[in-house]
Amino acid sequence: MTETKGEYPLRDSETDALLTHSGRPLSDISADAIAAGDITGDDLRTHADTLRRQAAIAREAGYPQLAANFSRAAELTDVPNDELLKIYEMLRPERASYDELTRLADYLEATYGAKENAAFIKDAAATYRERNLLRR
Repeated sequence: MTETKGEYPLRDSETDALLTHSGRPLSDISADAIAAGDITGDDLRTHADTLRRQAAIAREAGYPQLAANFSRAAELTDVPNDELLKIYEMLRPERASYDELTRLADYLEATYGAKENAAFIKDAAATYRERNLLRR
């Protein structure tokens, strides 16, 4: 979904159309619902479509880097948090080899369809190799 009728922030302009990661309408999230225990962790996570819409708005506004960040984030919404933390750790300088990073990229693309993240990680691996920032 790349339709961008709304304005940023989407929370203010399109609350009724936005969904949480669980599929619950964002308009259902309230302090009362949280206090009542009606809200789960997935209800508080952002849905990939919301991030894609934010990417489209950023792109149209002339912010391609921000748009790319939102697009990569959208690809990662289904990746479990423990895996995200491992990815973050591997991307720190001198924490992984070139082969480990390229395997990680291939894994993300094959498992989660995260093509933009895979390209980003492969680019990071090449840059780390050029700058001698891979694990020794």
